[in-house]
Amino acid sequence: MSRDTAELLKGRRTVRRFRDETVGGSAVKAILEAGTWAPSAHNAQPWRFAVVVSQARKGELVRRMGEKWRADLERDGVSECQIESLLDEAKTTMMSAPVLIVVCVTMEDMDVYQDDVRNRAEWVMAVQSAAACIENMLLMTHALKLGACWNCGPLFAPDEAKGALGLNSNWQPTAMIAIGFPAESPEAPQRKTSDEVSIWI
Repeated sequence: MSRDTAELLKGRRTVRRFRDETVGGSAVKAILEAGTWAPSAHNAQPWRFAVVVSQARKGELVRRMGEKWRADLERDGVSECQIESLLDEAKTTMMSAPVLIVVCVTMEDMDVYQDDVRNRAEWVMAVQSAAACIENMLLMTHALKLGACWNCGPLFAPDEAKGALGLNSNWQPTAMIAIGFPAESPEAPQRKTSDEVSIWI
């Protein structure tokens, strides 16, 4: 691995605070293009993107997803104080980011089988493909000296995300990337070594 590649991989951080500065359309396009070059099952490229730059749309997305998350947390018995803290942190990240990219999965070009087991495997492969796409976008974001936060909130509130953004019925929201110029410099998180998570056979 080249030094530049290693520095790119190890230098990326999750950024949750952004400066009040516009991200240019060319940068957003470069990030989206990086995502489209990810490997995918059957080369089906089952990812779709909703690029949200309108504050009104972001606000509607935050409101609807926040209501769903609040209901889930209340059902889990989480204290009101902690719920407010979690919702406020998520809202700050999403609303301060100039750009939100909601990543969706579509099954329209994936294979269809006669049994549930293989159809479930197709869905997992589509999600794995979208995750590879997201990693490409995160690395391109970092290469452009921008910050990003990968959030899986839409996976828990897909109907709310669809309703807020008016998404196609066969687009299943699975993740969201908040993008902007970093207003913080997070420390590197603790990582397990490859030896801790590998076996050689």
